[in-house]
Amino acid sequence: MHPEFEERQPDWRDSVQRFEVMLKNQERQFFDLDTYEHIVEHYIGEGNWERALQACDFGLEHFPYSLELMLDKAHLLAQNQRFDESLEILDRAALFNPHDLDVLFMQGGVYSMMGEYDQSVEVYEQMLLYIEEEEKDDILFQMGQAYQNGGKYEEAIEQYKKALQYNLDNENALYELAFCLEITGQLESSIDFYNELIDRDPYSHNAWYNLGIVYSKLGQYQDALQAYDYATVIKEDFASAYFNMANAYMNLERYKEANEKYLLTLRNETPTSDLYCHLAGSYEKLKDFGKALEYYREALKLDNQWDEAWYGVAVCLAVEEKWIESLNCVRKAIKLNEHVADYWLTLGELEYKIGNVFSAIEAFEKAAELDPEYEDIWLKWSLTMFDQGQFDKAYEVIQDGLNELPDNATLYYRAAAYLFHGGDYKEALLNLEIALTLDYSAHEQLYVFFPELEKQKALFKLIEQYRK
Repeated sequence: MHPEFEERQPDWRDSVQRFEVMLKNQERQFFDLDTYEHIVEHYIGEGNWERALQACDFGLEHFPYSLELMLDKAHLLAQNQRFDESLEILDRAALFNPHDLDVLFMQGGVYSMMGEYDQSVEVYEQMLLYIEEEEKDDILFQMGQAYQNGGKYEEAIEQYKKALQYNLDNENALYELAFCLEITGQLESSIDFYNELIDRDPYSHNAWYNLGIVYSKLGQYQDALQAYDYATVIKEDFASAYFNMANAYMNLERYKEANEKYLLTLRNETPTSDLYCHLAGSYEKLKDFGKALEYYREALKLDNQWDEAWYGVAVCLAVEEKWIESLNCVRKAIKLNEHVADYWLTLGELEYKIGNVFSAIEAFEKAAELDPEYEDIWLKWSLTMFDQGQFDKAYEVIQDGLNELPDNATLYYRAAAYLFHGGDYKEALLNLEIALTLDYSAHEQLYVFFPELEKQKALFKLIEQYRK
């Protein structure tokens, strides 16, 4: 805030009060242009757009050529979706201030809000004729946004790339470029582009960082780690790069290194619930459930509406066999977000643990409805039936799963196990044959369902015949 304005703040508040009295009493008082501008600014800051518009109208009665008031009024009208009136004001402003960049910029924005993206681009192209070189990247970015919003991703990509030619550190352009490249299936081909940017400026931490993002999205995590590492060497406090490094390590199942990078992120960034949950997740993978629980709770201190944190707490409490407490936490997670299959799956397991079989089945059904291709749902749901000796029902659940995942060897092995236990040996052998054909090496999972040594030997001989 400008020091002079800070000193005069009481005067502005007094002016706002006088303006309120004037409106209430339907009087007319004189305010100078500077005061009108600050009254409008005050109401905009409060989110009182109706009163801000009134202040603009009164101000323009006395100062009809005020560019600032015209821009404020145009902005307020556009926010209220009164686009034609907004453009009319901007046309008037342009008449008195030809080629004014603020006027042109707002015109482009209004056209974009109207969905008139081609006209928006035309205005921005006009701006490029008058704007300084060092500011062109922002306008090119806006052109990219207009094309992107209009579904013209190729044109958007072109503008974002041009923006980066002017300013390699335009983070918005880098981010939106990556999004458009991904949505158009050009991620792999974009690697050369990012390498060109790096050749131009090897010390651009943003270029290295975005190259890392591309590699991450392509599943090339080792290459991503190298790119993120360069970014953090150049910018040692680059929290986002450390965070993405941690995610890459998690995908590589290198949980200790992931944990270290999440901690580095925490050291260089204001904590968020999301960061705490990721950090807790790395501790969870390291089987340090005490630490995981600690950080999930830290996440909830920042935002007790964070469903992932409630779910994380539930998982950690379940490890400690605190079934009731865990159940309450997963229910809170579901109340906040009922569209996550994992939440319902865990709810089903917990309900079954405490003996609520019907509630467990309802939860498994909901999980399967949300994500029918999630293998674990069918396995854990059917296991509850098997544990109760309901072999036919267990097999029916697996059959439903096979309708969704017809080439899943694990489901066929499980079907064979249930059928053997149910005494349907012919059907069991058919399912076993299919499972062995799909993935012979996975057959050992069958032995868990036949702990008796004699049965294991018989099963082994049977499986050996199929190998031959």
